[in-house]
Amino acid sequence: MRFTLLFLSAIIAMSATAHARPVSYPGGWTLMVMNDKDKNSSHIHYSPSAKHSIGWRHDYLRDSSTHIDSVQLNNLLKRWNKPQEQANLYLKSGIGISREDGDFSPAAYTGIAADWETRRYFTSYENHFLWANNDTKHIEHKARIGVAPYIGDYGDFHTWIMLQADYDAGEQDSFSMTPLVRFFKGTTLVEAGYNLDDGILFNFVQRF
Repeated sequence: MRFTLLFLSAIIAMSATAHARPVSYPGGWTLMVMNDKDKNSSHIHYSPSAKHSIGWRHDYLRDSSTHIDSVQLNNLLKRWNKPQEQANLYLKSGIGISREDGDFSPAAYTGIAADWETRRYFTSYENHFLWANNDTKHIEHKARIGVAPYIGDYGDFHTWIMLQADYDAGEQDSFSMTPLVRFFKGTTLVEAGYNLDDGILFNFVQRF
């Protein structure tokens, strides 16, 4: 029984290091740098347990030239582990300060993130509700599907081919698609793609 628990814990930790998830292994640090056609983000967080992480996040919204600095808390609400698949459900929330044209105001956001994957297939969905400058600035939805062209072992260089769909139900009311590739090995992950509405996606994740 003890060996089984240790084995399952190792599988969870290995899976957490491989993907851009908002909670790492207990005692782990994660650095995330995210860039797409609408904003640039940087996020560093610490996971005191396998179900929680807390950290600092900075967002720059290009259209409104708004900077947002916040403390973000991530919670793993549920994890489903099966022999050939895994699924996760997270709550991500933050509170901080926004700055636009030299004016400062409170900012807050929340949203859920969910993913399901096997060694071959991947799907995910997340939303993001942001309040800043006394208005609802963004209501975003993001979904992904992906496939691995080959199956590698733990520690190998892994490749995923993905398609991301974004819908901004706030001020822009826009829908866009982004083909991308994901590469990761060990605790390092890189994603690169090009939005069909003319914008580059580049994400980098490093776990410590």
